[in-house]
Amino acid sequence: MNEQYLEIFSAHLRQTIQLDDNAVNRVLEAVEIVKLKRKELLLTPGQPSKHMRFIAEGSARCYYLDENSQEHTLQIGIENWWVNDLYSFLTQKDSQMYIQAIEPAVILQISQSNLEQLYIDVPEISTFFRIKIQSAYVALQERMIENLSTEVYTRYQKFIKEYRDIEQRVPQYIVASYLGVTPEFLSYLKKKHL
Repeated sequence: MNEQYLEIFSAHLRQTIQLDDNAVNRVLEAVEIVKLKRKELLLTPGQPSKHMRFIAEGSARCYYLDENSQEHTLQIGIENWWVNDLYSFLTQKDSQMYIQAIEPAVILQISQSNLEQLYIDVPEISTFFRIKIQSAYVALQERMIENLSTEVYTRYQKFIKEYRDIEQRVPQYIVASYLGVTPEFLSYLKKKHL
């Protein structure tokens, strides 16, 4: 059963970089498979994020709680997406985030120490993660600008257009949290625009 997840991961890597079978096998040796139940936590505040995490099956999110215990979802991910507290991973400071399975999920993770060794043993992996981190930064900046300059319902319409497969699998309260509003307000906006 785990073999299928490793094949999914291999195919994902090969979409971005060229790797021969020996290089793929070396990368797969560094992978740890973690199976999560629905709502199970993989990372909690107060611990550093020590892994890069790939979703092989299911869905997950990265969120934090503000001082009023209000959830703010920063990332939602499904199969073939990465989910992580990248700030904590890169700085090795304690995370302020939770990583939680939305559905039962299979996460493939590579520890920071294994990743550092892979950068030496399989240099293409360095290129892969440079591309992924650059893309994550661009997406984050685009989202920040959009949140500052675009009305909520317009952001919701864009979300369901671009991420229809996510919107249908994720509870509305998580979508609302991702958009920066309460579930009640999102429900109100949807009814208002029918």
